[in-house]
Formats: sequence, structure tokens, C-alpha cells
Amino acid sequence: MKKLFFIKKRFSLHGGAENYMKTLVTQLKRDYEITILSTHWEPADGTHFIHIPSSRITSFLSLATFNANACKAVKSNAPDCTISLERTLCQDIYRAGEGCHAEWLAIRSKLEAFYKKISFKINPLHLSLLNMERRLFSDTPCIIANSNMVKANIIKHYAVPAEKIHLLYNGVDLDRFRPENKEKWRKNVRNNLALGQDVNLALFVGSGFRRKGLQVLLEAVSLIKNNAMQVLVIGKGPVHKFKALADRYGIADRIIFMGPQKEIEKYYSAADVFVLPTLYDPFSNATLEAMASGIPVVTTGNNGAAELIENGKEGFIVDNMFDAQELATHIASALSGAHHMGEASRRKAEEFSIEKTAGAFGEIIDQVINAGKGKGKG
Repeated sequence: MKKLFFIKKRFSLHGGAENYMKTLVTQLKRDYEITILSTHWEPADGTHFIHIPSSRITSFLSLATFNANACKAVKSNAPDCTISLERTLCQDIYRAGEGCHAEWLAIRSKLEAFYKKISFKINPLHLSLLNMERRLFSDTPCIIANSNMVKANIIKHYAVPAEKIHLLYNGVDLDRFRPENKEKWRKNVRNNLALGQDVNLALFVGSGFRRKGLQVLLEAVSLIKNNAMQVLVIGKGPVHKFKALADRYGIADRIIFMGPQKEIEKYYSAADVFVLPTLYDPFSNATLEAMASGIPVVTTGNNGAAELIENGKEGFIVDNMFDAQELATHIASALSGAHHMGEASRRKAEEFSIEKTAGAFGEIIDQVINAGKGKGKG
């Protein structure tokens, strides 16, 4: 059986990328012997694990030491193929799940104060990440982008040949996330939230509230003249700051902050629309989970998952991510057409099962192994 190494710095039960990797590994381990290289790996599923230490002194040193120690482990063990979900320099396949840091800095530069823009050019962490990106995109034999947006970002900033980059959208567990969940959990979840069954509920799922666009969503909610509408916010972020913002907009009683949740499928079942006005998201797993759960989606063109959405069919794509009125209009439209848009969302999601994604990933792995490009063999 071929030996695969997966590199992922940290594992969190609440992280979208981590849970995607866990599900992917579960599928792939039927055909491969898999070892995880990480500082911490929680799932006790029989998968091999190698602890990779990293410095905790600064983010810059953490990045550098993790890369050095992971590469040492790869060289010592000589796997048939190494797949990294981190910015490292010893992989055969790099899945650019975090997108392109150069693009994220370009977006932030349009928003930040002058002093902050200057820091992007001198901060050791940013300089290290950009240098790491330049080297890994140049030296990694195979790159997987999870959206056309990310593929275009990589080509724009690093002039990587298009043929070197494989497009592979994320997959979703169609059994875990399904419209039938509404019959099982919708009533109980809403009762636990003290919500009536007829209340319009918008769901926001994402950690890093600022990057995910929560502020724009709160402003949009204040513009929707429907006091029965509520918003459920799930994820990690400075809750106190955004509670204060909701209070300033006069909608504090319409926003429910839940923090991270393990059984996230239950909350999709209680929602009528999923809203993620993100500033930059290579491909939001939550977006595809919402679609698989049979609810319409309202998001921005800076979400790679928006490539699966046709305006007015599965939901809506906001043209201007900072336009709260446009977002409010699309949310209202999605709520009014929630039934047929939800059905269309589910049909589209069915094209992207995790099994199909794992199969395509496996084919790419086999191509790399057969090409004899394994870095662990030298």
C-alpha cells in the first residue's frame, strides 16, 4: 500500500479546512497508508501521526520551525507522496486551501490605514509568508487550487504556468448535510434558541468575523424592515466587539452569537438562508454545506464557492462586498424564494460529493507518484 504524508500544522474540530482534511483522509485511507504531520491531531481514527514541534515565541518563528521540522520528517521517512495543506517546502502536492497571501494583502491594502499598509512591507511574518509562497509555488511539482479565483491569484502574483495548477473544488458530505435534516432538528434547534417556527433566520458561519464580512451583514440587517428576521452567528471572533456594533445599529435583539459548534448540520437545518459577505475566502466549506443542506446562499465574488452559484438560482452573489444595501436586498430576495432556491442549491451540491473529490484527489496523487516526483525519495 502506498504511503502518503499529509502536512497540517494544527487540527481544530471547529476549523473548516481541518474538517475537510479529516473527511478527505477518511476517504483516502481505504487505498493508502496515511500519516499526519502536525503539531496536534485530535481524531483517534487509527491514522498514523507524527508530532511536528514548532516555536511559540512568534508567528514568524512558528512558521519557520514547523516547516523545517516537517521537512526533516519527510526526508527521514521517504513517503511515496507528501501532500501539504500548509505553506511548506517539502511537498509533492500543495493544496492552496488558504488561497494566496499576496492577494489577501492586496485586498487589505485597500481597507487599512497608511501605517498598516506600511507594516505589510516590513512585518517579518508577511515577508516570510510571501517568500514561502514564492518558493513553494515555484518548486512544488503539483498545485491544487480549490477555485478558479485562487488559480488566477497564483498566476497573477507568481507567474505559475496554468498547466501546473489543478482545479479541484472542495467536496461535501451529502449524507451529513441534507435537506431532510430539517425534519429531524429544525423545530428543536429553534425552540432551544427561543425562536418561533415562522421567524426568518439567516445563518452566518465563519471564524475571523472581520474577514468574513460580519460587519457588513449587521449593517444590512439594520436595513431590512422585517423585525421578525434573526441572525445566528456561529464561529470564533471578538464577540463583544460585534455585539457592541449590533447595539449601535439597533439590532442587538436580532443577533444570536453561538460560538463554534460541533454539530453544525443542526443549525443549517434551522436556517432559511446562509449569508457570508466575505472579503476573501478561497472556498468556503460552509457555503457548500449550506447548499447541501438545501438553503439558498448569499455571498460575495471573493468567495471561491461563489463559482458554484448562479444569481437568482442557488442564491445571490453580491457585486460590492461593502454595499450593505445590496446585501440586504439579496437577503430579502433569497428569503422570498427560499424553497426553490434551496432545492437548486441541493442539486448543485450533489455534483460535489466528498467521495467524488477524494477520487479526483487520489487520481492526482497517483499521477504524481507515477511521475516519480516524490521529494521524500531523494
